[in-house]
Amino acid sequence: MKEYRGKCPHGEDVYLCTLSNKNKMTVAITNYGGTITSISVPDRHGVIEDIVLGFDTVKEYYGMHPYFGALVGRHANRISGATFTLDGKIYRLAANDKGVNHLHGGLNGFDRKTWTVERHDEHLLQLSCHSLDGEEGYPGNLEVTVSYELTEDNRLSLLYRAITDAATPVNLTNHSYFNLNAGRDTVLLHEIVINADAYTAIDESLIPTGQLIPVRNTAMDFSVLKAIGKDLSSVKGGYDHNYALNSRDREIRFAAEVVEPLSGRCMKVYTTMPGLQFYTGNFLDGSITGKKGTVYQKHAGFCLETQYFPDSPNRPEFPSSLLLPGEEYSHTTVYCFSVKP
Repeated sequence: MKEYRGKCPHGEDVYLCTLSNKNKMTVAITNYGGTITSISVPDRHGVIEDIVLGFDTVKEYYGMHPYFGALVGRHANRISGATFTLDGKIYRLAANDKGVNHLHGGLNGFDRKTWTVERHDEHLLQLSCHSLDGEEGYPGNLEVTVSYELTEDNRLSLLYRAITDAATPVNLTNHSYFNLNAGRDTVLLHEIVINADAYTAIDESLIPTGQLIPVRNTAMDFSVLKAIGKDLSSVKGGYDHNYALNSRDREIRFAAEVVEPLSGRCMKVYTTMPGLQFYTGNFLDGSITGKKGTVYQKHAGFCLETQYFPDSPNRPEFPSSLLLPGEEYSHTTVYCFSVKP
């Protein structure tokens, strides 16, 4: 189903496109920001509820918010000093993170673009956009397509592709905030396992230092299912860290699993990307009212952002996010939903 939702502030037509399957699972996506506005899945009793944070209307996404459900780029996460050097030239980006660093593509990143609906049917939505050379400070004209596919076994796959006419860093991800108990409480009782033996150490500005720190026997260890809130008080500011996923060979593999004990809902994440940003909604503070009048307090949702490591353009020791002419950026992330008895 494709529904017209009027024009965005830039004047382009905005639509809400819904995917559905035989299990009555639905996913709603707007072409404004490629934003996932709802994911509705059953609990162990068959009750279908929306499990992502956001707003009741598409228009509310036009305002300022912490990237609820958005497709972020040209480069997700932080770039230190809002600069990077490529072939001896310094590129200056928007310092939209505390006035110092660059975050999620800048002031008008891909989350603020109105994407073109290339294809839409019951199970598939394909969006495209064109990012001009110099946009937000990045070099090269970039052509991007993102496909969202819902299968009959409750798998939501996101396939990202991009090509460029000049060397440029590219790092695309989805920024959905999940709450598998449909937002009745915080996510602190959700249990999570992350397939990573190490994470990237960060400084006070959440910029990687370049070190990979083993998680074993620390508060960062989610090698077995553990409640999100169990060791949270030991992590300054809460979890907002990039995990270096095991087996970074670009084949799709298991990244994380989250289980919500009360509803029985389970979400597994698979990806071809080398990193996973685990974020526990630390900056939510009750100032945003979302769906059905819900006030989003701290830890109201969690994010699992599949990605290249933060600050990759300035860290040659990290997996490279550089895309060259003649190459294709391509990555897949799959969210698998099920229930525990």
